[in-house]
Amino acid sequence: MAMYLIGDVQGCDQALQRLLDKIQFSPSRDTLFLLGDLVNRGPDNIAVLRRLQKLENSARCLLGNHDLHLMAMHLGLSKPKRGDTLQDILNAPDRLAVIDWLRAQPLAIYEAGVLMVHAGVLPQWTLSQTMSLATEVQNVLSGPDWADFISHMYGSQPDRWQAHLIGHDRLRVIVNSLTRLRFCTPEGAMEFAHHGDVSNAPPGYMPWFDVPDRQTRDTTVAFGHWSSLSALNRDDVIELDTGCVWGRCLSALKIDPGSGSREKIHVSCREPELSS
Repeated sequence: MAMYLIGDVQGCDQALQRLLDKIQFSPSRDTLFLLGDLVNRGPDNIAVLRRLQKLENSARCLLGNHDLHLMAMHLGLSKPKRGDTLQDILNAPDRLAVIDWLRAQPLAIYEAGVLMVHAGVLPQWTLSQTMSLATEVQNVLSGPDWADFISHMYGSQPDRWQAHLIGHDRLRVIVNSLTRLRFCTPEGAMEFAHHGDVSNAPPGYMPWFDVPDRQTRDTTVAFGHWSSLSALNRDDVIELDTGCVWGRCLSALKIDPGSGSREKIHVSCREPELSS
């Protein structure tokens, strides 16, 4: 039995198939953990979602910002953005079933000592708090009021966590941390304009995982979202978005729950299927 943590697939189904072939994935033996951004920018988004649905409990999927964007598009609450390739889902006969499956997925998973999120964790949040707050959003998304939540989801304010936040402001901060965060201040104020490597941090900000004394510093955190991140070779944070949709590679981290051993596995994504 093995766990495989997989970075942003973003609709690249052929690359995902090559990765599953390379790791000799067995649904009866192994478990996949996909770190969000299952769709968008790649050529075969509906195939990715159908594949993951069929795997049932053998594929555990997080939500990323592109997956939430799909939900907003489905509801007519967001317009297409440059580079979007979501039309195959929006035109699919099983569109409603796929969206219902997607909105039931979590924003954080903790398994075998690893906290998995799509983007980041605010430095003030403990492991248990992160899981609890992620569950708050999951409960709303999977419930009857999910469309109202999506209609108020977008925005960068409030830019930091405060325990007294309620309603849409509270949920927005949680979503922004778990699906959009790269840089923040030591006090946890988030900034979303800069997308480059750590050297691109705006004055007063730093990568969320470099904040001194962050509350999850003793927990290994695995995430995707940051394909331009380079030279991150640490035990406490594992970044797995290796730019498949941009023609680089799709990556998995193999974890043996018994021994705790880890191994990174990659497949090339330089195939005609890719979108720029």
